[in-house]
Amino acid sequence: MKVYKFGGASINNIDRIKNTANIINNHKSDKLLVVISAMGKTTNALEKVVEAFFDNRQEDALKLFEQIKESHLNVLKYLVTINWQEAENKLKDFFTEIEWMLHDKPVRSFDYYYDQVVCCGELFSTCLVSQYLLEQKVKVTWVDVRDIIRTDDNFRDAAIDWALTEKKIHEIIQPLFDEYDVVITQGFIGSTDENESTTLGREGSDYSAAIFANLLSAESVTIWKDVDAVMNADPKEYKEATIIPALSFSEVIEMAYYGAQVIHPKTIKPLQNKNIPLYVKSFLDPSLPGTSISSAVPKNLPPIIVQKKNQVLIRFKSKDYSFVEDKPVEQLHELYSNLKIKPNLSQNTAISLLCSFDDHPEKIEKLAGEAAEIFDVEVEKNLTLLTIRHYDEDTIEKMTNGKKTVLEQKTEETVQVLMR
Repeated sequence: MKVYKFGGASINNIDRIKNTANIINNHKSDKLLVVISAMGKTTNALEKVVEAFFDNRQEDALKLFEQIKESHLNVLKYLVTINWQEAENKLKDFFTEIEWMLHDKPVRSFDYYYDQVVCCGELFSTCLVSQYLLEQKVKVTWVDVRDIIRTDDNFRDAAIDWALTEKKIHEIIQPLFDEYDVVITQGFIGSTDENESTTLGREGSDYSAAIFANLLSAESVTIWKDVDAVMNADPKEYKEATIIPALSFSEVIEMAYYGAQVIHPKTIKPLQNKNIPLYVKSFLDPSLPGTSISSAVPKNLPPIIVQKKNQVLIRFKSKDYSFVEDKPVEQLHELYSNLKIKPNLSQNTAISLLCSFDDHPEKIEKLAGEAAEIFDVEVEKNLTLLTIRHYDEDTIEKMTNGKKTVLEQKTEETVQVLMR
């Protein structure tokens, strides 16, 4: 049994839904658990619905939601003919789930309502794909992941109850493969003991796929993307970017730590724990080999280049020229924790601490203001943080040419340069 995950780009129009269904149909003999995200920009559209509702603009919220409903019903007309009425009724059941709430008034937190509304994007998309596959005579069944993945009630970033989720997977999911070739479910969402919908935070759909793979002891996970494979740099920024055929779990975690948009570390851990390989492949051209990610450590990796723009350098300097250590630094880290902000690069001198952050203006302003009670604070914006894994001097020179280095740190494998 294998796990496939398809993101929103793979199903953002009728042709791509049909293409995704063809990939599933062509591999159904492997027995597939398929995790699917919301269509295209549906999540963003649903976020606007939540914002309007929480601002007590019920009429606006309902109008915005009506647009989402109509777009999904329109797609359904082009996908399903034989069982169209049954499929429409299923979609309308999900619509009703949101509409009854939108007619009410908000009395709980924004994050709570966010999860109740936004989770429905995945329910809509998986309904469309599964109904189309049924039309194509595939032995497929649809499962509401909220009946499977149990979480706490930390809305928008819920933690998994692994023991209860494992029990549900063994009781509900595993027996389905005796009858069906394909089980379709949703990424990104789960539910509490009170059956309230939750979402799993950043990269939640990939994480969902990894959870299922771990608890089903799957043969592999394949994440289908709109790129040929994992590359050593952003091809939009770096014309000489090349495909990386194989990576280790640890290398992917390192890349993600430095800001590469690859696979989130929380997705890697459940796979690494059971040594389940992960493949990144192109849904635009499934014949391409893509990238394999496993516990094996490949040799001779090319320089891996990550650039983070819009960086802010804050210099925290001791007011009385004493060493920057102990209590002042503890107070600074407490500020980081309270503001949910962390430096991408830090460097100490005898009397100062230099830190580079992503430029979130409100957080940066608050950090600088509060830190000014402890330190003399200087702020410099519009910097770029360059990270090169497996660097060589030619690549460093090429990537820093014409730039002025503000900070540099170098280890045996990684160099980081903050530039203006």
